[in-house]
Amino acid sequence: MKKTLILRFSSLGDVVMTVPIIRCLCERYPNDQFVVVSRKKFKPFFEEYQNLTFFHVDFENRHKGLFGIFRLFKDLKKVKPNKVADLHNVLRTKIISFLFQLCFFNVKTLDKMRSERKKLTRSKNKVFKPLTPIHFKYQEVFNKLGYQIDLIKDHKFPTPKALNSNEFFYNKQKVGIAPFAKHNGKVYPLDLMQKIIAYLSQNNQVFLFGFGDELKILEKWESSYKNVECPSTNLNFSEEIQLISNLDLMISMDSANGHIASIYNVPVITIWGLTHPYTGFSTFNSVKENQFTVDRTKFPLIPTSIYGNKKINGYEESMRSIDLNGIIYRANQILNQISS
Repeated sequence: MKKTLILRFSSLGDVVMTVPIIRCLCERYPNDQFVVVSRKKFKPFFEEYQNLTFFHVDFENRHKGLFGIFRLFKDLKKVKPNKVADLHNVLRTKIISFLFQLCFFNVKTLDKMRSERKKLTRSKNKVFKPLTPIHFKYQEVFNKLGYQIDLIKDHKFPTPKALNSNEFFYNKQKVGIAPFAKHNGKVYPLDLMQKIIAYLSQNNQVFLFGFGDELKILEKWESSYKNVECPSTNLNFSEEIQLISNLDLMISMDSANGHIASIYNVPVITIWGLTHPYTGFSTFNSVKENQFTVDRTKFPLIPTSIYGNKKINGYEESMRSIDLNGIIYRANQILNQISS
């Protein structure tokens, strides 16, 4: 049986975005074995197919540092792969890929479009045009390895994951809201987000997703409104994924929760701050009507960076230009379409 290693170590959103193309591979090539190499916590995303296995990296111990990378290469070589797909293209994966190439393995690496990204995000002489979505850049890697994958034609959504508990079955429609992101420049003002929660919780069951210090705010909202719960306080990661796969709608920043919902065919409304859908990181199968962005006539330097980590003076309140009522209206449209 032929084996293909798939390298993608982080971040959560980027790892989740590999899922649709890996589904296509497993479906179209059932006699091939695909091995996802990533962090242990991401394993729940890669349990759908019998010809898909998971190899977890241990960057805290066994695979830590430069010697750890060489140890990881040796460990992966024992898997006896035929091909290597580097979907990360960072120093660690570059070293591993190079070592496999030295041993005459077929290796292909993700094109991160660094030059195009720079043109899109720079302040002067900005080239504001959409980059190829990252899902299709992943597809490109596998097609260069000799596979014939068409993400649009070949992808099939799975059924929602079975919930371990009956406590999340309601007569109301289920709306997930993930109001935070890694960088503050991608977080919709919390006073406006609270209004969205207050409105949608009147007729729907609302679930709030976050972690760490974010939970303090989410728990406050949970106690302030009926039909609002914060499952992140008592569910593990696998259980959160199960719940997200059963939602009727997810409202998310440009962040991982939106990507998780999208791979289970849950409609996703994304709210973009200092980033923009043109960067290529829209959720899978996204439509323009579900993408809410900053007013570029007022804030023409958007996107300021690919990941939303670059702050610009005068852009601190740029997300307030995103119409609150427009988000609510679109959410109602989606929910009404599902219920009709």
